[in-house]
Amino acid sequence: MPEAPVPDAVPQASEPAGVPPIEVCDLVTRFGPQTVHDGLNLRVRRGEVLGVVGGSGTGKSVLLKEIVSLIRPAAGTVSLLGTDMHRAERRQREAALRRTGVLFQDGALFSSLTVAQNIQVPLREYTDLPQRLIDEITRVKIAMVGLPAHAGAKLPSELSGGMRKRAGLARALALDPEVVFLDEPTAGLDPIGAARFDRLILDLSRSLRLTVFMVTHDLDSLGTICDRIAALIDKRILVDTMEALMAHDHPWIRDYFHGPRARAAMESIDRAGAMGHGAPAPRAAAGD
Repeated sequence: MPEAPVPDAVPQASEPAGVPPIEVCDLVTRFGPQTVHDGLNLRVRRGEVLGVVGGSGTGKSVLLKEIVSLIRPAAGTVSLLGTDMHRAERRQREAALRRTGVLFQDGALFSSLTVAQNIQVPLREYTDLPQRLIDEITRVKIAMVGLPAHAGAKLPSELSGGMRKRAGLARALALDPEVVFLDEPTAGLDPIGAARFDRLILDLSRSLRLTVFMVTHDLDSLGTICDRIAALIDKRILVDTMEALMAHDHPWIRDYFHGPRARAAMESIDRAGAMGHGAPAPRAAAGD
C-alpha cells in the first residue's frame, strides 16, 4: 500500500478552509431512459490519490467529465475547488478549471502540434507569459514527466504509447494544478511501462502536493499508489481503503477483488513489499 498521504495543502485564498477539492452530492445522471448515477455522493480529500473503479457502463469516465463540467448531470451538485461547476458563472468555472489538469486516455494530444506545442496550449490560452518563459516552462514540464528533451520537437504520431501519455501528463501539469484527473492512465501500456507510470504519478502527487482523481481498471495501480478507492456500484459509490473493500460482501466487489487477476496482483504487491522495493510490482489488470 502507498505511504501515508502528504499533509493537507494550504487552501487558496478564494477557497474557504475545510472545503474539499472535489465534492459530489446527490448526483443523478441520465442518457435518455438510462439512469447511470442515482443519488451518488463523493468527497475527495485534499492531497490523496483516489482510484475510481466499476464495471462497464457504470459511468466512471462520465463522472470525471461531470466534475470538470464537460457533461451536465440531470440533478445534484458538483463542487470543484469550492466552485459549483453547474451553477456558477462561466468565469468562475474557468477559474476553477485553471487550477486542474486532465489526462484523457492515450494523452488526447493535438496530432498536428508537436509535444512542446501541445504543452503550451493551456499556457497560451490562460496566461500572458512571454514566449521565452513559456519555452522554459515547457522544458521543465517535459523533464518533470521523464521525457527526453528532444521529445518536445516530435509529433504525437512519432511517440510510443507510453511517451504520449507522459506528454499528455506534461500538458495537464502545465498550469501547476492542484487537482489532476487521470482517465485510465496505464491502459495499453506494457507491465514495465505501466509500473513506471504508476511511480511517476505517485512521485508527482507527493512532490507537488496534488489531489489525484484516477479512473482505472488496473489492480496494481489501486494497490500501489491509491490512498482510497471509490467503487461505482448500483448507480452510487462506495469509498474506502483497499483492505476494507476487499472484505465487503457485495457480489461485484467480491468478484473484482478476489478473482484470479486480483489474486495475482495482490501477490505481486505483497512480494514487492516483502522485498522492500519502492517501485510498483509487475501488474495484473482487471477486465471490464
